[in-house]
Amino acid sequence: MLGKIKTKQEKSGEIVAYSETAVANNAAVVEYCKISMAALSGGTAGLLGLTGLYGFGFYIFAVFGLWAMLLMKAGGQWRKYFISRRHLLTSGFFGGLCVSFRLFLKE
Repeated sequence: MLGKIKTKQEKSGEIVAYSETAVANNAAVVEYCKISMAALSGGTAGLLGLTGLYGFGFYIFAVFGLWAMLLMKAGGQWRKYFISRRHLLTSGFFGGLCVSFRLFLKE
């Protein structure tokens, strides 16, 4: 068997099936993008001299920018690839924050 199928009931009463393998693959790709973005934004913030709250704001800007680009890439059919937009935004937030802080807090 290739993978299990998970189901989710939408507000409209429609049941949607998700392939567990495809969901895990999409999550891994997004996590890789987020960690790479955190490293790049932390390095950029350090080069620009953005430390403290300014560096944190820059990281937040980068997180929302990546989120928007992922949703634009998926188009209007983002439900085919991701279970929820909120989970796409918030998953891995603190892990990326740690990576970003290590880069822009070093002097």
